[in-house]
Amino acid sequence: MLQAGRQSQIALLCLLAALTIHAQLFDPASLDSSGQVVVNGRPTPYLIRHLPVRSFPQLPATVQSELNGRGCLIPQTYDAHGPENVVRASLERHGSVDWAVLCSAKGRVSLLVFFADDAAQPVVLASAPETQRLGPTRQSGQIAMLGFDWAVDSATPERIHEAQIGMKNRPAMLDHEALAETVIDQGTVLHYFDGKAWRVVDTQN
Repeated sequence: MLQAGRQSQIALLCLLAALTIHAQLFDPASLDSSGQVVVNGRPTPYLIRHLPVRSFPQLPATVQSELNGRGCLIPQTYDAHGPENVVRASLERHGSVDWAVLCSAKGRVSLLVFFADDAAQPVVLASAPETQRLGPTRQSGQIAMLGFDWAVDSATPERIHEAQIGMKNRPAMLDHEALAETVIDQGTVLHYFDGKAWRVVDTQN
């Protein structure tokens, strides 16, 4: 009888431990990072929200495996209205199915590009500490908190050509998509792979 009671206690403790681990794994709050940085001589709080790789089931298995192997979480901008910073586009050439992902790991965020032909070997287009990718969220004109302000998206040849309409020597339309790297309230940089290397697309001269 005593032995049965002890076994029941052990089973209950194991169950509680398993439930605790499950809650930690699926608690969205555990995906956030927060702290303070100095802005204009004053400590200012920040909050960065992340999503796990599993939140993007559209990613190919090879890409998911690489991201998980790097310990990646996907940072979300402070004005996100849905999962973001995972992009499918034809970045290598017309018709290719490629991916661009912002990966946060160990306090650093990197912009990774996965070409379909070599998805296990992503290119790192940019990388910086997460705390250098913060922008102000405002309430009544005052900075209440800092949040993540770096976003990536695809840019079609038509969108790029339209952005170049005011150029004196307007280039010909590109033949595949570019990668749009945006810092909220600051601007967008367009990255284009020309078959040999990445270059920044001019939209004014």
